[in-house]
Amino acid sequence: MEAWIVLATWVFVLLAGVVAGRTAAAAADHAVAVRNAHAHPVQAVQVEDAARAPQGVPEYSDGSVWAKVSWTVAGVTHTGLTKVEPGQRAGTAVTVWTGRGGELVTRPVGDDQARVQARLVGSLVGACAAGGMLVCGLFARGRLDRRRMEEWDREWESVGPRWRRTIG
Repeated sequence: MEAWIVLATWVFVLLAGVVAGRTAAAAADHAVAVRNAHAHPVQAVQVEDAARAPQGVPEYSDGSVWAKVSWTVAGVTHTGLTKVEPGQRAGTAVTVWTGRGGELVTRPVGDDQARVQARLVGSLVGACAAGGMLVCGLFARGRLDRRRMEEWDREWESVGPRWRRTIG
């Protein structure tokens, strides 16, 4: 029985990991594609001068600064903050990304970045699904071990007293 449980556990670990990982990767890829499809580039005009240098720039920063910009979508003028090059003057044309209603959205990710995101999501979900199956298999084997120990205890209760008499 234990051999079948071990075999079934490893089969389910492999299947769950692969199927869940591929499904999650496809879903993540689709989500990125949908998000990218709803982002549109729009020309905006910088409303205020940008700071000359970024404040407290961490090492991973791209060196840009925040500035107020204005753009028009479907006859409605919007304003918001976006990152621009340091020192840019008011009136400079800037490309921003907007959603359906003209609101600012993040720049769409490139194909390489989308692929990496999908692979990471797929790997994590696949590992979690495989780990879940492995835990279930370990739980089943633990139940078998406990049942065996209970059977051995019952047998020892009947055999133990007779065996002790022969030792003394």
